[in-house]
Amino acid sequence: MHEYSLVQALLERVEETARSHHATAVHRVTVRIGPLAGVERDLFHTAYQICRAGTLCGAAELVITGEDVVWRCEACGAEIRAGNVLACPTCGWPARLAGGDALLLERLELEVPSHV
Repeated sequence: MHEYSLVQALLERVEETARSHHATAVHRVTVRIGPLAGVERDLFHTAYQICRAGTLCGAAELVITGEDVVWRCEACGAEIRAGNVLACPTCGWPARLAGGDALLLERLELEVPSHV
């Protein structure tokens, strides 16, 4: 259940960013979580609902997006489909994970006073 510590770190980052933009509120937080990130999306969402109280994100919606797992050949850059042997069918080089392990703050929607 490390999702709670991840959410606490996320909220700290969001508040720091919001304050640097003189925001009075956060309306939406969008996070990308890949299937290999080691994060349980439902637990992350629950942790967010609990931890956001008393922060600038108190009423902010959490949007969680995903990404596909992508493997690439280190030598020629060819994409290798997940589930296949993790070596390039063309040149034989080992595959390298190129996507699917992200936990990324993608977007914030902030309320900023017009005089700032």
